Amino acid sequence: MERILIIEDEVKIQEILTEFLQEEGYVIDVANNGIEGIAKLEKQPFDLVLLDVMMPKIDGFATLEIIRQTSQIPVIMITAMEEEEYQIKGFDLQADDYIVKPFSMNMVTRRIEAVLRRTQSDLKRATESISHKHVTLDKESCDVYVSGERVSFTYKEYEVLKLLMEHKNKVFTRDALLQQIWGYDFIGDDKVVNNHIMRMRKKLGEDFIVTVRGMGYKVGD
Repeated sequence: MERILIIEDEVKIQEILTEFLQEEGYVIDVANNGIEGIAKLEKQPFDLVLLDVMMPKIDGFATLEIIRQTSQIPVIMITAMEEEEYQIKGFDLQADDYIVKPFSMNMVTRRIEAVLRRTQSDLKRATESISHKHVTLDKESCDVYVSGERVSFTYKEYEVLKLLMEHKNKVFTRDALLQQIWGYDFIGDDKVVNNHIMRMRKKLGEDFIVTVRGMGYKVGD
């Protein structure tokens, strides 16, 4: 179940949000102000924050600014200030959505669902790809992009690149690459690794895969 932190100083709104969202299956915790909310975020994980703007001690904008210094947790701002300039300020501070009071609880839940869906989709894409410098490797489609352009790689070239990018700064000897990519029972010219690296460098740029003299190969810093 997703955990939601409500940072809101009005007790009545706290109670309404908590009761409704618990009925929707969410685990809810509440903070009465921004300072208390930041402290709770530091102590335990949450999936989303509902953040009021007008609060004592520090307002919602200042609270969001502090949150964004260390976390990209989804944040939906809730406020009675409907002027466009305030909404723009919230989005400039990387709020994920903005709900104006008075609001319907059905609308709140729909917004929460949409933000969580988007966040989960972003996380999924992040796990399905690896990026370093100007190169992105899509593990789902097995495509390689160099400076945003798709570049054709053979299956073995892709496997070598994937291994190197998944272990950045680790040096792989030629024998280690032969064993892991071609298999322990490979019979053939051991220069196959050198030839693959040479072809890959033409596609990736000469400095992307570094030769560590006397040791092997790695993805460069």
